[in-house]
Amino acid sequence: MTNLMEELRWRGMVQDAMPGTEEQLQKELTTGYIGFDPTADSLHIGNLVPIMLLVHLQRAGHKPIALVGGATGMVGDPSFKAAERHMLSEEVLQKNLEGIKSQLQRFLHFDASLPNAAEMVNNYDWFKGISFLDFIRDTGKHITVNYMMSKDSVRKRLEGESGISFTEFTYQLIQGYDFYWLYQNKGVKLQMGGSDQWGNITTGTELVRRKAGGEAFAFTCPLITKADGGKFGKSEGGNVWLDAEKTTPFQFYQFWLNAADADAEKWIRIFTLLDRNTIDGLIAEHRQDPGKRTLQKALAREVTIFIHGEPEFEKAVETTDKLFAQQNAPADALSVADLEAMEGIQKIDVPMDSLNAGVDVISFLSDAKIFPSRGEARKMIQNGGVSINRQKVADVAETVSAAQLLHGQYLLVQKGKKNYYLVKAV
Repeated sequence: MTNLMEELRWRGMVQDAMPGTEEQLQKELTTGYIGFDPTADSLHIGNLVPIMLLVHLQRAGHKPIALVGGATGMVGDPSFKAAERHMLSEEVLQKNLEGIKSQLQRFLHFDASLPNAAEMVNNYDWFKGISFLDFIRDTGKHITVNYMMSKDSVRKRLEGESGISFTEFTYQLIQGYDFYWLYQNKGVKLQMGGSDQWGNITTGTELVRRKAGGEAFAFTCPLITKADGGKFGKSEGGNVWLDAEKTTPFQFYQFWLNAADADAEKWIRIFTLLDRNTIDGLIAEHRQDPGKRTLQKALAREVTIFIHGEPEFEKAVETTDKLFAQQNAPADALSVADLEAMEGIQKIDVPMDSLNAGVDVISFLSDAKIFPSRGEARKMIQNGGVSINRQKVADVAETVSAAQLLHGQYLLVQKGKKNYYLVKAV
């Protein structure tokens, strides 16, 4: 059995660990779990760290359980959030649970014949039968209010302007009960999560100790940050999703390809399964000639294949080459087949009549929904951030007309550095 904690430490994936955790993992096949928040019907790259923890756990010979919080999703976790979030209906939760399960099945082995087969559980299944009175009598009595209030996540909310509702205050008890229930019913001895979950996780180990007289273990992973201080997992379009309908494989590939050098060094350890020697070699090669972006290319390749598969990765590379590698070539060098085959860039139809008559560029960009408003289109043009057919739009008074159409039908519009649109006149 490989030493899981040693493997995760060199990857930079361990922040806090309870005493005895490493020894437990070395001693026997251990069942460990992580909770996923079902606030959407797809996971996003912020969830990739817990996914990778479960993958490493299973690869090390242990049994992973993904807990999707059907019950906790109705309550909301206060951990380091400034305000209470909206609660979800059962119908929305069910749709989200199904979407998440289908994604997790791509990364973990659920084959029941394996001694360490992955499982997925929903905490609504055990909470739906527990009454409020039963819960406060049988579980609430084991954890003091002093203990609950000592958690950083609770204290910060108490000191903030909006305070904390009783609903959210009880969240750590509910999450703690998950650990207790899984310990009793599934033999789970380990919980993992992000460092912001440490308070909730240790409440679980306390419940296992006090209510079941058992011993439970835990470790957390640092929260992922970006070198420039920006929030990890966000792009210009918002969250970077694992669902190809929400974030195309091309956009997904571009996110990793555009990582800063410092981020790429950190992320290639966390988000890929490449071994230590390979990663050390890539880092050394990259440092010799950062301009080649060796690390970013390896990172983008590995993560895109892991999430979307090799064919989608290859299409993303092809589109990238057409859009970026030939930047200095005139746009009309792109054939109709090149334009139509571009995967992952947004394709928009506009009426041919509007272009026959000619239209001012700001109206064109806002009517085509490339910009949400005329004001934003104007501002981006003034900042030199809009190109049509690889020609920078220099003046807000410019006109877009049918004469500019590539092959009599297409316009290639670029917004900012990385956002491309293929506009087709119909």
